[in-house]
Amino acid sequence: MDLKTLKSIKPSEYAEAADGYRAVSDMADAARDRIDKQITADMHKANEGEAADAALKQLRKLSENFHYSQVECGLVSGALNGFSSEIAAPKRRLIEALADADAFAYAVDKDGGITYPAGGENELTGDKIPGGTVTGNNGRYTPGLGPDTSGLRSPNPHRAKAQDIADRIAHALQEAREIDERYSEALGKLKAAPGLEVNAKTWANVAADADAIGSAAREYLLDQMPLDKSPADRKKWWDSLSDEERDEYKRGFPEVIGNLDGIPAVVRDEANRENLQILIAKLEGQHGDDSQTKLDGLKGIQEKLLTGSQPPMYLLGIGDEGNGRAIVAYGNPDTSKNVSAYVPGLTTALNGDFVSSTMKRAQDTALTARDVDPHSSTSSIVWLGYDAPQLNWSDMHTSRSVMFRDDAEAGAPAYDEFMAGISATHENGDPHVTAIGHSYGSLTVGLAAQEKGGIPGADDIILVGSPGTGADSADQLNVGKGHVFVGAANHDVVTMLPAKGQGAGALTGGALGFIAGGPAGALLGATTGGSATDPGGDDLWFGKDPASKAFGATRFEVRDGPTVLEDHGKMKAHSNYFTPTKDLISADNIARIVVGKSDEITLEQPR
Repeated sequence: MDLKTLKSIKPSEYAEAADGYRAVSDMADAARDRIDKQITADMHKANEGEAADAALKQLRKLSENFHYSQVECGLVSGALNGFSSEIAAPKRRLIEALADADAFAYAVDKDGGITYPAGGENELTGDKIPGGTVTGNNGRYTPGLGPDTSGLRSPNPHRAKAQDIADRIAHALQEAREIDERYSEALGKLKAAPGLEVNAKTWANVAADADAIGSAAREYLLDQMPLDKSPADRKKWWDSLSDEERDEYKRGFPEVIGNLDGIPAVVRDEANRENLQILIAKLEGQHGDDSQTKLDGLKGIQEKLLTGSQPPMYLLGIGDEGNGRAIVAYGNPDTSKNVSAYVPGLTTALNGDFVSSTMKRAQDTALTARDVDPHSSTSSIVWLGYDAPQLNWSDMHTSRSVMFRDDAEAGAPAYDEFMAGISATHENGDPHVTAIGHSYGSLTVGLAAQEKGGIPGADDIILVGSPGTGADSADQLNVGKGHVFVGAANHDVVTMLPAKGQGAGALTGGALGFIAGGPAGALLGATTGGSATDPGGDDLWFGKDPASKAFGATRFEVRDGPTVLEDHGKMKAHSNYFTPTKDLISADNIARIVVGKSDEITLEQPR
């Protein structure tokens, strides 16, 4: 990128090229859709036998080719738009500097050096002071003929003006070179291998392509998108875009749009379905245990999306950072009258169990809510937007242990931002919102509720299987204590963990017994008696027992569940709260709170 190239470059031509690639992406998407939804379906109905099977196989291959073309052309479009936007700034600065040089009649050489004329007057001879040539300093290095660093000001008034212009040209050229190199490297990776086969390796390359484009366009994204603004500001930005501009962002930067709070649920779902396939391909090329664990979770989510569900699923977030990220809604949160967002706890990660158990709890809440109030719509969300503690013995004495608040403290602001996004994108403006925390997730919800202003939009808070919220009173959760509801099974030892002040026995007998799953240790840790540091006997590991009278929440009825001895240390009483087939009383009470009928729940006396 030299002066001549930057001067002649036309950013609009790159934007037009981006439009062309987007048009190709749209055509590929339409062709794929027609194959999948019309041609393949019709062939299934009309033909049978080996020939039909072979034809369908070829159609599926063609569909994948179109899909690949759609995604890759979308990435190219995003990169070209990013380059067009970014290169415009240094070009504008170059043109302005050249205009100033022309106004002073300074000559500009091909490298940006400025030749200035004689000027001023020699006080001794009365002659004009000779002119000269200066080259610019771009701030990265000092060229041989750069600015005068002697500390003496040249008596020729043209020298300082020429140096300023030369420096501005050098800065513009340096910035343009960096932009050009960034995008050239990223676009150079967007090359299809010879042939027509689109396989797992091809999609793995797409994942690398998406990362490359995202990295190259970081400055563009920061400049164009309100990434550092509130979800409400992002919603205003999204609403201000044309359909064409929205399509550009969805196709060019799906991993950003899909995980951005403040973007409508339908849009996030569409982007994340693309992200999901790209992540699957990326992890299929890796062989570590962590990658394979996340791959199980991603493929499970993909299968659920393909087979469909009731209520319909919306994928509001997906990622492979940390222990994995997944935000799944059953029912559209932007159109539903009631919205609940459940934060899971200990051992939750993006894996097969997340799909079969954790997601199922959110779905059960949505279905039970529909049963108790068939006249209103409900969206039930499971929010895995943080790293919940895992059962890793190597972490036992680190901040990643379940014994510490660190994971919850990191997750609480992210949960609040997500909830602010729910309020910002809701089409009717004021849904009935319930924040739900289970196990360690109740600490995350509790800390989120104690942030300034509380959980955005929250009308009610439900805490189940809670080891404490970090608060000593329901009043501290910013929804009013009459809107804080607690479920605590009498045989759920997690809701009876000892307070920290009870000494070493709290660690060895209680929390560690719970982590190990050992019934003896868990029972030893459970306590209802007082102590010098906890006279009322109602403190837990993370603050006051939410089910206690002292905390002041409303305790709803749940089944006792099996004891840890009866279920051989599996602690099923800690996991049954959402499941109608295991605890219909608890599931029904949760659903009634979610739909705004908390006056109909059955109550249980606080401890």
